[in-house]
Amino acid sequence: MTAVPREQNSVPAPRPQQFPLPGSTPEPEYAPGERDELIARIKRLLVEQDAVLVAHYYTHEDLQRIADETGGYVSDSLDMARFGNQHPATTLVVAGVRFMGETAKILNPEKRVLMPTLKAECSLDLSCPAEDFIPFCDAHPERTVVVYANTSAAVKARADWVVTSSIAVDVAKYLAKRGEKLIWAPDIHLGRYVQEVSGADMLLWKGGCVVHEAFKAEALKALMKQHPEAAVLVHPESPEPVIALADVVGSTTQLIKAAHDLPNSMFIVATDNGIL
Repeated sequence: MTAVPREQNSVPAPRPQQFPLPGSTPEPEYAPGERDELIARIKRLLVEQDAVLVAHYYTHEDLQRIADETGGYVSDSLDMARFGNQHPATTLVVAGVRFMGETAKILNPEKRVLMPTLKAECSLDLSCPAEDFIPFCDAHPERTVVVYANTSAAVKARADWVVTSSIAVDVAKYLAKRGEKLIWAPDIHLGRYVQEVSGADMLLWKGGCVVHEAFKAEALKALMKQHPEAAVLVHPESPEPVIALADVVGSTTQLIKAAHDLPNSMFIVATDNGIL
């Protein structure tokens, strides 16, 4: 199926959202011995509360280390929720942004789900407010609604399909073969990549990730020239000119797997630096 030209096939941008710039969160400062005391207290409370900690790859290394050392899990958002579903603990502590906690609760309705803060937000989630997105979907009832996992529970509830970056292309191909036309939200770059590979007819919501939006093809080319032996690993939330330079395009988990599997000893990675 030939995709509709992009200029005819994207929706108006949602209301602008305020969001911190990448790297704007300062490192925590501790009094002597305070950090070790806090880590010990967290570990003790996990045991006392029959809780397990799941942390996203992008969270602070201290949280990832605590998860590893206490039988928890460090992964991407969907695998975090899946792990919680399989773990016997009655409480799931989610170190990540708000939608990750919501997803964990959706997949673990019988468990208590806690988050260190509800103020940790995802710019992709914020770029697709339910109050804007739901009326748009209602105005296009002939289209199947496919949303990325990086969305609020309210947006997911309006969708027909919820996908991760690792399965988005396969789902779009499947729906295209059935002759279905799609609405895609929220990330326009991932949407364009899926549209290009699958050939699906897609209306693309104009959302974006503040981290991946910052990547520029010229800067990547300079790194590639400086390190010609390096393999280039790119997340599909990156702008199209950056994706075009990649050796591997994939989800966070897929990029980590590629780093294990490829023979290269050096990698240029275009995604959040927490993956490193």
